[in-house]
Amino acid sequence: MKRSLDTICIHGGWKPAKGEPQQLPVYQSTTFKYETSEQMARLFDLEDSGYFYTRLANPTNDAVAKKIAALEGGVGAVLTSSGQAANFYAIFNICEAGDHFITSNTIYGGTFNLFGVTLKKLGIECTFIDPDWDDERIEAAFRPNTKCVFGETISNPGAKVFDIERFAEIAHRHGVPLIVDNTFATPINCRPFEWGCDIVTHSTTKYMDGHATQVGGAVVDSGNFNWEAHGEKFHGLTTPDESYHGLTYTESFGKMAYITKLVTQLMRDLGSIPAPQNSFLLNIGLETLHLRMRQHCSNAQKVAEWLERNEKVAWVNYCGLPSDKYYALGQKYLPDGSCGVIAFGLKGSREDAIRFMDRLDFISIVTHVADARTCVLHPASHTHRQLTDEQLRDAGVAPDLIRLSVGIENVDDIIADIEQALK
Repeated sequence: MKRSLDTICIHGGWKPAKGEPQQLPVYQSTTFKYETSEQMARLFDLEDSGYFYTRLANPTNDAVAKKIAALEGGVGAVLTSSGQAANFYAIFNICEAGDHFITSNTIYGGTFNLFGVTLKKLGIECTFIDPDWDDERIEAAFRPNTKCVFGETISNPGAKVFDIERFAEIAHRHGVPLIVDNTFATPINCRPFEWGCDIVTHSTTKYMDGHATQVGGAVVDSGNFNWEAHGEKFHGLTTPDESYHGLTYTESFGKMAYITKLVTQLMRDLGSIPAPQNSFLLNIGLETLHLRMRQHCSNAQKVAEWLERNEKVAWVNYCGLPSDKYYALGQKYLPDGSCGVIAFGLKGSREDAIRFMDRLDFISIVTHVADARTCVLHPASHTHRQLTDEQLRDAGVAPDLIRLSVGIENVDDIIADIEQALK
């Protein structure tokens, strides 16, 4: 039976049998017992499914991963210890030394550094492109060794909307998958697979948790990309893996090949798993995701409209505003609302922005974003501090940009706090 996203938020992933707990249990164990050596051997050879070591799989983690996969409409998912780990694994699962990929330049500063600096040390090169470029200029960035394209549904912190369908078509023309970080929109407001995206990532630390209680990430596979049709590019999936006695992932696992490889290779060798207790906390957050996103979007729309009218505000980026550059894309991909994150700038200097933030009352200055509490950040001074003003602009981040994450408090109180700080 097909169920709505609201119902999946509550019931997805865990279906208790007679006498079992209604709430998902925490399987706080590193290891799991078997009766015979042969049973364990079959698990290590990937001939049977089951649990034997939490670094590879854990019942609590798997139940939450299944819920997220169901929300996104994917065939499978895996949880990671952070959103950064999720983005690293999503790329590294199909890229190796000597490979190349293409990414939007408007992505989160931590991901920008991961792709442009850290992966380069591993021999994986990326080309940053402006997603507003025309097709010809974007396609010129592809190389014979290009393995994927990456973007964010709503960019952090610039609040720009990524044209998923357009980039899926471009990626597929070159025989590579499109990977989209759907953290800010969440599957409640956008399901990238429905627009041609192949793989979705999340920082579950944000709206999915919603309460700033755990750090986590997720990688979700649509199961739609045909790895074998491009086997020469993706030999890690389409040729025998000698570390598993010559097993070939696409032959043995079909649509689950990408996720299975991610777990059995990357999790096996690198770890980066969430603790079961963290997954339990994440699941509690997911149960109210559909309710909270509606309130975040409702509040943010009113705050964005108020900011746009304020004489001390120079500019506002929020795709719910008809004046916004990305309004049309927002209506296409996010018709029911985008998220609670607004980018805006004040008339004045960078120091004026800092003074404004210091005068806020209950709105908090924190690195975090996208939870129940309204919070604020000046990326040029904080998350993107390592970048020059020129690099900030290249990444779509104005030096005066203030990232306001509108929470689910009373919207009049939120506006009143902003107003008194501006005064």
